[in-house]
Amino acid sequence: MTTLLQIVPRIPGGLDGVGDYALTIARRLQQEFGCATTFATFRASSPAKTDGFDVLPLENVARESDKFDHVLLHYVNYGFQKRGVPFRLLSILRSLRDRHRARLLTIFHELYASGPPWTSAFWLRPLQVDLAKQVARLSDAGVVSSDNSRRELRRICPHLEIAWHPIPSGFGEPSLSVEQIRQRDPHRWTVFGGTGLIQRSLRAFRKMMSRIPSSIAPQSLFVLGGEDNPTTRSLLGEIGFEFEYRPSIAARDASEILKTCSFAFFDYFHRPDVETSVILKSSAFASACAHGIIPVLPHPGSSIIIDGNRFPGPFFVAKDGAEIPNAEARAEIANQVYAWYQRHVSSQHLIQTIAHMIGLSAPQ
Repeated sequence: MTTLLQIVPRIPGGLDGVGDYALTIARRLQQEFGCATTFATFRASSPAKTDGFDVLPLENVARESDKFDHVLLHYVNYGFQKRGVPFRLLSILRSLRDRHRARLLTIFHELYASGPPWTSAFWLRPLQVDLAKQVARLSDAGVVSSDNSRRELRRICPHLEIAWHPIPSGFGEPSLSVEQIRQRDPHRWTVFGGTGLIQRSLRAFRKMMSRIPSSIAPQSLFVLGGEDNPTTRSLLGEIGFEFEYRPSIAARDASEILKTCSFAFFDYFHRPDVETSVILKSSAFASACAHGIIPVLPHPGSSIIIDGNRFPGPFFVAKDGAEIPNAEARAEIANQVYAWYQRHVSSQHLIQTIAHMIGLSAPQ
C-alpha cells in the first residue's frame, strides 16, 4: 500500500479549514488510490488518531521518513509559528529531504502576510518571503488556491512545478437537483465559517441588511461554526429577526442546514481592493457554492474566472449600491453557482491534481 505523510499546522478535525482540507485529501486518496495517510503536527505530543488516521509528533517524522512514499506539506506560516516565521518547520523539512527522497508536494495555503507599519507582519515580511522561497525550493511541486497566489509563487520560485486548484467545500458536497435548489425560501440566509470570519461578516451584515431588496430580505439567519463566544452572541442579540446559532457544529449537521439556505454573507477580505478570486482560498465560500447558495459580499468585486468560465456575480450589498438577484432570478443563479462548483472546484478535481503531482495511479 502506498503511504503519504501529511504535515499540518494542527490535528485535523473540529471545523478547521486546513484540517478539513487535509482530511478530504486523506479520505479520497484512500478510497480512490488505496493510499494510506499519516498526519504529523507540532500540536501532537505523542502518537494519536483522528477520524481513523494516525497522527505523529512532527519532531519524530525525520527519523521515520522511510515509512512514507510521499510527503504533502500544508504550508500555513502563521499556523506553524505565531509570527509567521516557522524556522523549526524549515529545519525538519531539510532533515526529511536529507534522509529520504520521498517526493514532497507543498500546498501553499498562504505565502506571507502584509500589513501597516505598526504590525509585526510589516516588519517580518522579508523573513516570511524568504522562508516561503526556501520551502518552495525544497519542494518538488506546489499547489495554490488562486491564480493570484500562483503568479506570486512563480515570482519567488520560477522553476517550481505549480498547479492551482480552489479550496473545496469543508461541509460536504451534496448531490442536489435543480428542483431542490429552486424550492428554497429566498429569505433564509446564513453566515458561517471560523470565529473571525463569522464576527466580521455579522458586523457587516447588520450594517447592510436594511439595503437588501424586500423580495429576498432576511427573515431567518443561520450562524454555523466557529467557537461559542460572547461577541458573536452580542452581535446576534441585535439582529432583529429569527436566528439560530450553532457553534462547533458537525459538518454533516451543517450541510443539512445549508441545503435549505438561499444566500450566504461573507466579509472575507480585510481590504476591498484585493482581487476577489482570492476568496477561492476559503472553504466556507466553497461550501456555500457546493450547496447551491449564492455568496454575497459587502462591496463590489472583480470577476472570478476558471478555464474561461466566469463565476456568477460576484454579488454584493454595499453602502452606495447593491447587485444581487431578486427572488425570481435566485433559483437560476443558485443552480449556476452549484454547477460552476461541480465543474471547477469539487474535491474530485483536487484529488486528481494531487494524485498526478505525487505520481499516484488508481489501483487496477
